[in-house]
Amino acid sequence: MVFDSNFFQRESEATIKNTLVEYLQKQHPDTLERIAQSATPEVREIITHNVEGLLGILPSDAFNVQIVTDRQNLGNLLASAMMTGYFLCQMEKRKELDENIADTECL
Repeated sequence: MVFDSNFFQRESEATIKNTLVEYLQKQHPDTLERIAQSATPEVREIITHNVEGLLGILPSDAFNVQIVTDRQNLGNLLASAMMTGYFLCQMEKRKELDENIADTECL
């Protein structure tokens, strides 16, 4: 899983200033790669299913599926996937904390 921070540099000058995009562009590629790799397989699986649901995936063996969109809609899909990933990672941490607290209460 690799995040291409140069993706947003292809936008036209007419786009709205986005401080998150600017922040991402300032990050070292190794930092972005490390963060992307930190997602657990469970989080990746949920994000995959979410994106497939948004795109309406049909079985490739029975259909010749092509998805056409514009940059804005693709950006919205990326933002949705990023927010889903962030949310899931936070919920994973909360689950671990709840489990640890439950374990200490049993002692």
